[in-house]
Amino acid sequence: MDEADRLQLAVSECRRLSSSVAIVGHGSKALLGPPLSTQNLSGIIDYRPEELVVTAWAGTSLDELTGVLADKSQMLPFDPPRFDGAGTLGGALASGLSGTARPWRGSVRDAVLGVEIVNGRGERLRFGGSVMKNVAGYDVSRLMVGARGTLGIVLSASVRVLPMPATEETLAVPCDAGEAGRLVRDWARQPLPITGTCYVADTLHLRLSGSAASVASARSAMGLGESGDPGLWPAVRDHAHPYFADTAGAITRLSLPRGSRFDAEDALIEWGGCQAWSRNDSVGLPEGAFATTFSPGEQPATRPMADAATAKVTARLKRAFDPDGIFNPGVES
Repeated sequence: MDEADRLQLAVSECRRLSSSVAIVGHGSKALLGPPLSTQNLSGIIDYRPEELVVTAWAGTSLDELTGVLADKSQMLPFDPPRFDGAGTLGGALASGLSGTARPWRGSVRDAVLGVEIVNGRGERLRFGGSVMKNVAGYDVSRLMVGARGTLGIVLSASVRVLPMPATEETLAVPCDAGEAGRLVRDWARQPLPITGTCYVADTLHLRLSGSAASVASARSAMGLGESGDPGLWPAVRDHAHPYFADTAGAITRLSLPRGSRFDAEDALIEWGGCQAWSRNDSVGLPEGAFATTFSPGEQPATRPMADAATAKVTARLKRAFDPDGIFNPGVES
């Protein structure tokens, strides 16, 4: 019996006993309930650099996975967070969290080609494929992204990868939030190799990626000369930046429509203005925006709440995959 079989058997036993369970990898994005760990379900199953696809077990650490890809000058396009230096492929899918290049390189959901899961009935199921040309039909595999383990245990996943850029440069522009927003909106209308923006503490940070010639040309065209710290990007991604240092207080993540104006001086604003973090849990929302507040020891609270139609579909999906509600009870996907 391998580790995947053990997890399948454990789910069947939990269902028989009407026992709920929390699914964890490294536990870097901790959930509620008794843990059922995928940490021993690790390793690369198949990697085809020429196809830009890798398949790995859900418990594979992000450090191991990115190291294997880096040996072939490739990377995960969604660059998932490694909170406290930890994280697994399964955790990246369950949380649905993407890194600082998300608007330019795509989200976790965009990269997923196929998954194998154990559902709440203890059944082992496969969805999607392991190469892009074979992915057809209902895209059930992407339902697992951001579901926070409420639909099943992800055993393995196939994801699309990208070549690493030949050159990356980080630039810094001292300015206020209003000027930062104007610059980002202006640059978005130009063919520039931007792969990251972050406004924090009166400075707009900008990342350019591509060939050496394209990066140099863009830097010249933008009239920017002051270099920044490339370590900013992993620090923001992993919430290791000083802005996130107050772990005792609440923090709110805002998902903003592209092109919207959000110029709060005390916020950290990234993703070309499409995502912001604020210590003010009552911050005003632009039209079409969503806010999720994270408080220590509490489940995240989202506003505005999902409409009735969306909530109904979500509930039906939950019943289809986990009819007895044993996975991550109390967790909203």
